[in-house]
Amino acid sequence: MALFRYIFLIFTSMAAAQSQIDLTAINSTAIKADQIIGVDNFETIYYTIGNILYKKPTDKPAINYSNVQLGFPTTVNAFNPLKINVFYQDFNTIIILDNRLAEIFKVDFNTKQPYKNVSHISTGYDNTLWIFNQDLQRLELYDYKKDNVRATSVPIQSNVLQLASDYNYCWMLTEKFLYQYTYFGSLISKLPNKGYTSFAVDNENIILKTDTKFFYKSKKAENLSTIEMPKLLINQFLLTNETLYIYGSNILHKYQLKIN
Repeated sequence: MALFRYIFLIFTSMAAAQSQIDLTAINSTAIKADQIIGVDNFETIYYTIGNILYKKPTDKPAINYSNVQLGFPTTVNAFNPLKINVFYQDFNTIIILDNRLAEIFKVDFNTKQPYKNVSHISTGYDNTLWIFNQDLQRLELYDYKKDNVRATSVPIQSNVLQLASDYNYCWMLTEKFLYQYTYFGSLISKLPNKGYTSFAVDNENIILKTDTKFFYKSKKAENLSTIEMPKLLINQFLLTNETLYIYGSNILHKYQLKIN
């Protein structure tokens, strides 16, 4: 009887580890962009062409923003559409935009004391930004209105690949691990990096990409599920609720995740 239970547990574990998530195609939109920044719940698309950021609602003309002095943005974060963060790494500067893409705040880390050499940023809660301080090799929750650091992580002994966040948590992908932090800077999970090169997160659910495969991790589960991806050129992928957006060949494809 004990042997039977042992075999059952093994097969149950294997099935959970090898579960697969299918996709249901919803629609496709033709759009020419260098990078798709995000798609919100109202189907508003944020994207860049050259050094210009565009915001395109479904029923209105697109509006845009560019900064001639700072040039090409390194990353843009539109998680909070009222405080869109545009990061120019070459100038160590962040521009914060409102929902009309008008400048509402500028953070020039070159003028701050102590000096901060920032490589990655993401949105925090209230008037905060998650930033990775390269000189100190740590993640910091920076209040740009008060010009102080509210929380920090312990030093990270690995190169940072990507940073993403919501109002409650921050995820940082390095060459060794995917870390998850609270807004107090406390580490709550650490997933070994098994070849992951990028990820997308929404509502604490995560999609991870390797060179050849995609995986889904629910906030309610420990195991990862493989995603059966369509045969498309995939330049980018985004996650909004349980909807996966795939961009490639000037087409933005929308898929529903079929999660059991």
